[in-house]
Amino acid sequence: MNPVLSLTDVRFAWPEGHQLINIDALELTAGDHLFIQGPSGSGKSTLLNLLGGFLTGYQGQIQVAGQVMAELSRRQLDQLRADRLGILFQQFNLLPYLDLVENVSLPCRFSKARSENAKARSGSVHQEAERLLQRLGLDVLALGKRPITQLSIGQQQRVAAARALIGSPSLIIADEPTSALDPHHRDLFIELLLEESAQCGSSLVLVSHDPALAPFFSHHLSLEAQP
Repeated sequence: MNPVLSLTDVRFAWPEGHQLINIDALELTAGDHLFIQGPSGSGKSTLLNLLGGFLTGYQGQIQVAGQVMAELSRRQLDQLRADRLGILFQQFNLLPYLDLVENVSLPCRFSKARSENAKARSGSVHQEAERLLQRLGLDVLALGKRPITQLSIGQQQRVAAARALIGSPSLIIADEPTSALDPHHRDLFIELLLEESAQCGSSLVLVSHDPALAPFFSHHLSLEAQP
C-alpha cells in the first residue's frame, strides 16, 4: 500500500535557532492515526505547517499522497491541499458570513475530487455536510440558520471537524483541537473524529500537549522542548 504521508531525513531550524525538527523516517498509510505529543516550543505546530506545505526551508523530503512537496509549484500545492488535505485549525477559522452547512461544504467548492467523494457517499454535498454534522452531535435543524459566531466553542469545533472530514481527504491534520474541552467531551470528540476518519479512509495526524490522548492512537511521535 502506498503511503499517504512519508518523511525522510527531515530537518528544520529557524534562522540562528536550534534544530527544531529532526525526523529520520515517518510513514503513514491510509487509515493510520498518528499522535504527536510535546510541550510548548517543541515544534508541533511547525511540523504541521511543514506537512501542509505552508512552511519551506527544510532539509529532506516530505511526500503527501505520493507527491513530493518541494517539487510542487505554489498553485500545485494549493490544489494538493484542496484535494488531499483536511485541516483542523486550533482557532477553527470558520467564516461568519456562511451558515453551518455552508461552512462544512466549503472545501468542496475548491475541490472537484472532494465534491465527487461527498456526492458518492450521501448523494449531494449538502447531504454529506448534514450527515457529518449529525454524526458529530450537532442538530442541523436547530442550529442550521444560527450565525456561526453564536455557537459555543465546542459546537464550532465540531463544525470545523466536519469541514476537515468532508470529501474524504487523504490526510487530516489537526492542531490542538481539544484544548477548549473538558476531559469527558474531549474523549467523545476524539473517538468520533477517529471513527469518522476511519470510515472516510483518511489518515489523521493530531498534535497536542495532552498525554491523555495518546491511548486513542496506534502511532506516536514525541517532540522535545528546545533549549
